[in-house]
Amino acid sequence: MSLVVAVHGIGNHKAGRAPEEVAAHRAGEWSAHLAQGSGAELPAGALAFAYYAHHLHAAMPVSQGRSDDALDRLTPEEVALVTRWTAELELPRITAQGRLAVPLRQLASVVAKRFSLDGRLTRAFIALAAREVNTYLRAPDAPARLAAREEVAAVIAAHRPRVVLAHSLGTVVAYEALHAHPELEVELLVTLGSPLALPHGVFHRLLPAPVDGRGSRPPGVARWVNLADHGDPVAVPRPLKRYFPDIDLDLPESVRLVDFHCARSYLRSPALAATLAPYL
Repeated sequence: MSLVVAVHGIGNHKAGRAPEEVAAHRAGEWSAHLAQGSGAELPAGALAFAYYAHHLHAAMPVSQGRSDDALDRLTPEEVALVTRWTAELELPRITAQGRLAVPLRQLASVVAKRFSLDGRLTRAFIALAAREVNTYLRAPDAPARLAAREEVAAVIAAHRPRVVLAHSLGTVVAYEALHAHPELEVELLVTLGSPLALPHGVFHRLLPAPVDGRGSRPPGVARWVNLADHGDPVAVPRPLKRYFPDIDLDLPESVRLVDFHCARSYLRSPALAATLAPYL
C-alpha cells in the first residue's frame, strides 16, 4: 500500500530498460521533488509510479531520420492534433489562410516565441507529444490505449492509494482508468498541466464520452483538484472546470514553470504541497 500513485505524462519512455526499473527510478525522482516542495521527506514506499509509456512506444513505428526532422515525419492525424492544440493558444495571426496553411516548423517557431521557449526543444516536444497522445487516443479500442489504461488501473488496485497524482497525458490515462474501474476508490485525484479539455484533440475522444459538452468525475474519486500554470501551453483551454464541473478546486495560479510543461515544477510547487498535506 502507498499513499500516492503517480501517473506520468509524455516523454517518459526509456528504451531498453525494464518497466519495473523505470517505475522505481521515477518514483524516487517524484518523491524527491514532492519533498522539496513540502519541506518534508515522504515515508519510504509512500509513492508508487504507474509507468505505461512502454505500451505506447510498442505501438509506434520505429523512428527514422534525425530527431530535429521529427516534425516533418508526423502523420496527418498527428498534424491535425497539433493544429487543434495551437488553435487554443493565444498566438498572433499568422496568415490570412489560417494555421492550416502554415508549415509545422513555422508554427512551432511561433509557439516558441510566444512562450519564450527554445526553438529546437519546442519542435522536439511538439513532435513527441503529437506521437504519444495520438497513439493513445487513436481509436477507442486501440490495444495501446487499453494496455496503458489497464497498467495504471492495476497499479492503483495494487497500492490502494489515498491520492492519484497525474501529469499531462497521464491525466487522460488516469481519468479513463478510474472511469473504467469504478471499484477503485481514491480520496483525492490531482491533475497537473492537464490537456483533458482540448477540443477534438482530446476532450471529444475521451472514454466515457462527454455528455452535453461536460466530462464527469470518476465515480470512485472523492475529491478532484486541478493545477494549471498560467504559462503552461499544454493545459488548455482553461479553466478546466468549465468542461469538468465536478472538479472541486481548479487552481490557475503560477507555479513558476522553468521547463516547458515539466512535471518537476508542478511537483515542487507550494500549491501542490498545500493540496497534498492533509493526505500525507
